[in-house]
Amino acid sequence: MILLQGLMGSSFLAAAQLCTGSLGDPVINITFGSGSNFGPPFSAPGYNFVSSSCPTDGNYTVTTATNGCFGNTWHNVNADHTGNGNFMLVNASFQPADFFVSTLTGLCPNTTYEFSAWIMNVLISPGGIQPDITFRIETPSGTLLNQFNTGGIAVTSIPAWKQYGFFFTTTIGNPDIVLRMRNNAPGGLGNDLALDDISFRPCGPVLSSSIQGSSDEVNICVYEQTGYTFDGAISPGFLSPVFQWQVSIDSGAIWKDIPGATMLNYQRTLTTSGNYFYRLTVAESGNAGIAACRVSSNLLTINVHPRPSISAGPDKTIFAGMPTALAATASGTTINFNWSPPDFLSSITELNPLTSTDRDINYSLAAVSEFGCTNQDQVFVKVVGGIFIPTAFTPNNDGKNDTWRIPFLDPQLGATVSVYNRWGQLIYQVTGAEVVWDGAYKKIPQPAGVYIYQVRFTDGTPAMKGTVNLIR
Repeated sequence: MILLQGLMGSSFLAAAQLCTGSLGDPVINITFGSGSNFGPPFSAPGYNFVSSSCPTDGNYTVTTATNGCFGNTWHNVNADHTGNGNFMLVNASFQPADFFVSTLTGLCPNTTYEFSAWIMNVLISPGGIQPDITFRIETPSGTLLNQFNTGGIAVTSIPAWKQYGFFFTTTIGNPDIVLRMRNNAPGGLGNDLALDDISFRPCGPVLSSSIQGSSDEVNICVYEQTGYTFDGAISPGFLSPVFQWQVSIDSGAIWKDIPGATMLNYQRTLTTSGNYFYRLTVAESGNAGIAACRVSSNLLTINVHPRPSISAGPDKTIFAGMPTALAATASGTTINFNWSPPDFLSSITELNPLTSTDRDINYSLAAVSEFGCTNQDQVFVKVVGGIFIPTAFTPNNDGKNDTWRIPFLDPQLGATVSVYNRWGQLIYQVTGAEVVWDGAYKKIPQPAGVYIYQVRFTDGTPAMKGTVNLIR
């Protein structure tokens, strides 16, 4: 049972009237559109169309909602069956009459289809007349292909959509049909109904599919893909069946034929990461290229998961024994981490542990996702006893010593490096970044001479001061 915006929906398809084999995708969907676009044309021979959302006896409308009708003797219906469009609202005529008639095209000849529609008794009082609907499928010339009667549709305490349906077979010569709905009960004191989501789906023999050696859903890592074999099976019923495997990458919204996959068995090829849905379809040889004629199997799902996205971070230069966080990054959900070797690390399972190593060391970060997919990366940590700061540079664009740099000053130390001219004017400054001064201030080359630098740390390390000679 589905609860949607306060509206219940349940299936009342009679077992004897249902397709007992496999179904295809809906070929015809009559949803009554949205807004003023009501979708395919239809007629209501015994009724008049009105724009009111509370039509009186012998009238109908197409609306998105109906509220407060006839002293609140009707349900307040705030949405259609699916919650996103219109529905047809009928107040029965005093005499039984057809309230929906439409000629439908696009079906396949000599093909069995399942018809279904959703109906709601909008009356609240249990003492009112119950809607009693006969659905008829006819040829354009009037020959009856099949029919079904709902019987009395009982009132419900809250608005409730009920699905009714049956199946029929089109003729060999002309697949067009006429859908006719007749309200058998009189109007006047009840017999008021809503209609929505009329659907036709091809029906055929039982078609099934499976994955050799696996369940119908497989989770694998992108680097562990194997050549899964899909098997299809079909019960008797087709004279000359033509098979076609299909794939969908959007949860079944759009299906595409797999070129060359026209046997009962299919060897899946390797793919990139993603969620892949597969199914086998079948139709008679003369209708194989027409989607409206095909029935389809159950779904097979291959979920190809990527490696976890990780980086152990940039190589680092640190002072001996000074605790420093490794700047690793990762993306994804439910990822577990492991650093090795564990030497000098505050944790081997955290993404950004502290290291206080007193020697050069190469750390490896391994990650595993919830699906068992792995990845790894490495970072090299170099240990220095102190920072060497050059005392001169020559920004003359000869490719040699053109910039003033401080090697081994790791940006992740967060140090602030400032350079002042002899009048105390700040002409260069960076914080937590690589030191690269080209001897200019606001892109203006500065004169040769002695400049004062200062390196300040945030972890309590004493500041470093000195001079650098700019030589031209």
